[in-house]
Amino acid sequence: MEKVVRTPIDERDVEKLKIRDIVYIDGIIITARDMTHRLIIEKLRKGELDPKMFEGGVIYHAGPVVKREGQEWKIISIGPTTSLRMDKYIPQLLELVKVRLIVGKGGLGPRSEEAVKKHKCIYGIFPGGCGIVAAQKVKRVIDVLYLEELGIPEAMWILEVEKFGPIVITVAP
Repeated sequence: MEKVVRTPIDERDVEKLKIRDIVYIDGIIITARDMTHRLIIEKLRKGELDPKMFEGGVIYHAGPVVKREGQEWKIISIGPTTSLRMDKYIPQLLELVKVRLIVGKGGLGPRSEEAVKKHKCIYGIFPGGCGIVAAQKVKRVIDVLYLEELGIPEAMWILEVEKFGPIVITVAP
């Protein structure tokens, strides 16, 4: 079944989603890859990052291709990256923040699947090879954090999206 979810995603919305549902996102998504996950966890533990910014949120395992246009960034392509690479970070991250949807490519390992279910989160896959389609769903770049430290693909991009998907739910509580 096809559904549109709006961020922040409520726990009740998560409970309504089932494996094989097709989801589209309206609202805010945050990109994070390996180094970003590690840095987010480190900064959360030191109190240098507000956990509320993730509440009801979406983390998209992606490293965008971007172009600077004047003072703004334009997303050229934003395809998913392999979520299994973030496996050692996902359980730690979900202990610290109330993310409700994680999107990536492939799947999760057993520890991450267990953490997703435990923390009333869901995991969905976005089709690989569709980065340009995904970029068309990005309305604007709200902010980019850790660009200097991590570089463009690993930086934490905060994006406003409209009908971002299709995302197929593969892990649900």
